[in-house]
Amino acid sequence: MRIIRGDLLQLACDGAFDVIIHGCNCQCQMGRGIALSIKQQFPEAYAADCRTPKGSREKLGSFSMAEVERNGRSFIVVNAYTQFHWRGNGVKADYDAIRKVMRTIAARFADGRIGYPRIGAGLAGGDWSIISSIIDEELAQLDHACVEFAPREEDRQAQG
Repeated sequence: MRIIRGDLLQLACDGAFDVIIHGCNCQCQMGRGIALSIKQQFPEAYAADCRTPKGSREKLGSFSMAEVERNGRSFIVVNAYTQFHWRGNGVKADYDAIRKVMRTIAARFADGRIGYPRIGAGLAGGDWSIISSIIDEELAQLDHACVEFAPREEDRQAQG
């Protein structure tokens, strides 16, 4: 697994990836974390999520997607259903769902440059060592990278 520091969404807009993946719950929310940023910046991806059945456990391990065009470039945003809910304590990431959706993504986007954050290891409370092993196994031989968030220098200067 390649690790890149940066802003996954900006990198996608800049043409670094053909496909970006983020973990979603099955409740059609996208209310926190990178999902909220995706909802705000790529409303097409949120619309794709909203076309799925809200609260369906059947979605676990599947995905919805939207083609997005920004800055004259197009890429796919994949809403990977890797957790049922966001509420409560403990681990909400579903490792079986992560494996299943990554396997499907590998088959569907085998020729794409794929980027993703630490899916399931943030707000969903999953163990990144387990999740990264699953992703490495399922996306073996593909061009994929985990993007660890780091704001761009000009963003840091504007805030500072």
